[in-house]
Amino acid sequence: MNALYQLLDFILHIDNYLFLLIQDYGNWIYGILFLIVFVETGLVFMPLLPGDSLLFAAGTFCAGVQIDNDLAQLNLFVVLGLLMTAAILGDALNFWIGQKYGRKLAQMQIGQYRLLKEKHLQQTQAFFEKHGSKTIIIARFVPIVRTFAPFTAGLANMRYSTFLKFNVIGGVSWVLGLTLLGYFFGNLEVVRNNFETVIFGIIGLSLLPMLMAIAKEKMAKR
Repeated sequence: MNALYQLLDFILHIDNYLFLLIQDYGNWIYGILFLIVFVETGLVFMPLLPGDSLLFAAGTFCAGVQIDNDLAQLNLFVVLGLLMTAAILGDALNFWIGQKYGRKLAQMQIGQYRLLKEKHLQQTQAFFEKHGSKTIIIARFVPIVRTFAPFTAGLANMRYSTFLKFNVIGGVSWVLGLTLLGYFFGNLEVVRNNFETVIFGIIGLSLLPMLMAIAKEKMAKR
């Protein structure tokens, strides 16, 4: 429970944490950002890392963030290149895991709990049934589903050439869109003064398609 609270605090105050990390670790921050995006997209049992909010915050710091007399700034082109690569490689790893070990992992339990929640797999499967292969692109913008989509594609033995095409389009669109959104708007006074609310908004908008799909499915069963 404490770990979940710390994760939530990191997500909601990601601008403060990023500022400190840039000050403390310098260029190593690029490796840290790469690792977070790669793990969130590449490891199917790590779906709760802050992908969307991290990209927005990283874009904000690419434009430069000053607190008191200290300036923290990232290189926009390095961030875009590294995080696009992390997103594409992460999904590719997740696809391979699903293809190679998907059925075993789907049944694996740790104590009383399944390693992979059946509900998350079912939600992702519903996305595939509705959107087909384009799910790989659409899911990039939906937390949790984003992590399970490539795994499910591998589990279903989607042709890798088809997956790769949508993986690259989705990865580039996701990183480019959210990072540039932060770059151009993250330092506006109204955003800086309400950064936590903005992060809530990004998370809410990201979850909206999944919540609408769940609500529609429940209404159809009545």
